[in-house]
Amino acid sequence: MADTMKLKIVAPERIFYEGDVTFVEFTTTEGNMGVYPKHIPLTAIVAPGILRIHEEDTVKEATLMSGFIQVLQDGVTILAESCEWPDEIDANRAKEAEIRARRRIEEGSGIDMNRAELALKRALVRLSLKG
Repeated sequence: MADTMKLKIVAPERIFYEGDVTFVEFTTTEGNMGVYPKHIPLTAIVAPGILRIHEEDTVKEATLMSGFIQVLQDGVTILAESCEWPDEIDANRAKEAEIRARRRIEEGSGIDMNRAELALKRALVRLSLKG
């Protein structure tokens, strides 16, 4: 049996995930990161990306949009602004969000460019997971 650690993901509307995992992968503002059990303690800021939860025999994927991560030697806690399983993603809505964001970026006038770029990144993450 592989070493495991506790993973808890809390979103505003629910406990998104809670269980024992062998490895967890996510995206931070500093880049992609993976955590094994007994990792050194750290905190990080989440950036939009795919969350991969490695259990004993399976890997689960979800979107993880933003929030904070706390890593301790016995586990990882993620406070997420938004987290979605693939079956919870509305592909049509994500595609419309992508189109809107691209249009706003192209127009580029009087709009918060960072906000438009973040909206585009979120839409692309959702679409990449939905397939």
